[in-house]
Amino acid sequence: MAKLSLRRPQNVNGDFYVDTTCIDCDTCRWMASEVFSRSGEQSAVYHQPTNDTERLAALQALLSCPTCSIGTIETPKDIQCVQQTLPILINANIYHCGYHSEKSFAATSYLIQLPEGNILVDSPRFTSPLVKRLEEMGGISYMFLSHKDDIADHQKFAEHFHCQRILHIDDIAPDTRNIEIQLTSSEPFQLTPDLLIIPVPGHTKGHTVLLYKNKFLFTGDHLAWSEDFQQLVAFRDFCWYSWSEQIKSMRKLANYSFEWVLPGHGRRFHADTEIMQQQMHRCIDFMEAFHAKALTTSQ
Repeated sequence: MAKLSLRRPQNVNGDFYVDTTCIDCDTCRWMASEVFSRSGEQSAVYHQPTNDTERLAALQALLSCPTCSIGTIETPKDIQCVQQTLPILINANIYHCGYHSEKSFAATSYLIQLPEGNILVDSPRFTSPLVKRLEEMGGISYMFLSHKDDIADHQKFAEHFHCQRILHIDDIAPDTRNIEIQLTSSEPFQLTPDLLIIPVPGHTKGHTVLLYKNKFLFTGDHLAWSEDFQQLVAFRDFCWYSWSEQIKSMRKLANYSFEWVLPGHGRRFHADTEIMQQQMHRCIDFMEAFHAKALTTSQ
């Protein structure tokens, strides 16, 4: 829980504030951009909510903050009502779970709601309000884990919902050795007619992405929109396995059609397939230029 005694001086006066435990994860800044911004490598409130829409977004960000660094001076009496708004509908049957976990450095988790069984994409924080809502929405049949970094409370979700977890064998570690479905191939895996798992080694050796209905691409830490560069990017500074392999993976991914990029870290992006293709090739050019520069510098 945020502490008023640790309130950052960069916050504007008013009810909402961010304290000094903030880890600069960006969650609140994209969930409630009208309220939160970056100041001195941490978040702060730059504008207090002035209407119901802004207040709801700020409280959803408060609940989703992985370090509980967002607080209010007055105890929000409507917090239980706000809990009922999570997961948040993105489009069609796709939801943002909220309740980000510090164990995954605030990675975003998603829910695909399906009549035949819901899919949880990467792990949010295992917390009672979210678990109850997931139960009300039909539970969890599969838990797709894009890679080893964003597994958070996967074990608790598996034990509670008896779901089948999916992770590539190249990212299996001691705490994931009991994963039910361990992918072994470097080729795409058709989980259902509408769900395709695509191996994209680079960020980690066993990283995969999930393509749903050739429209929604859940990208983990492989691909995201950058506000700084105003384009799709891969994270060179957070590539733990191989940048050259990630470039190869990105080239293969560019052969697929999709309209949404839904990342674990970074911002989401939505565009028609033509613009998305342009963005993908722009991203690849950016990656290759960075790689060539690095090689030249090292010689």
